[in-house]
Amino acid sequence: MNKLLLALLCAALAACATPSSQRLGSIAATPINDLNLNDTAIPPILVLAKAQPYATPPDLRCAPLLAELALFDAVLGPDLDAPEPAVETGTGARAASVVGDAALGAVQRTVEGAIPLRGWLRKLSGAERRSREVAAAITAGSVRRGFLKGVALARACAVAPASTVAAAG
Repeated sequence: MNKLLLALLCAALAACATPSSQRLGSIAATPINDLNLNDTAIPPILVLAKAQPYATPPDLRCAPLLAELALFDAVLGPDLDAPEPAVETGTGARAASVVGDAALGAVQRTVEGAIPLRGWLRKLSGAERRSREVAAAITAGSVRRGFLKGVALARACAVAPASTVAAAG
């Protein structure tokens, strides 16, 4: 009972911050994912990227290249060279971040620990295989985005954010 109260308290604290609320939603979906009841499809752009990550785009003009890069950014989030969002660096903000991360970690461990024989359950339900498929699609999408960014830079397209490689070249 105490674990449940702690989990609920941590969840309430974590829900106050926007990025944490997304993670909290992911934690709440753990049992659904472990039973492989989540029917979320892999985005088609990632399926195509997995099939042919290094295929030359049919149209090498800047506009189509940048449009495809924007599609990958929409699905995968910002790329590695994207500028970091401004974060408050005061002691209070850092402490709140550490406490929030610890609280979310505790909630996640509590939820995962409440599922008996979780590893076997994930294997038998197909959730483990599904997780590997999703991870492979994300990796392929990241590779494809990097390839397209390289093609765009080679064609002197204005790839945002400006790459240090393009500036040095």
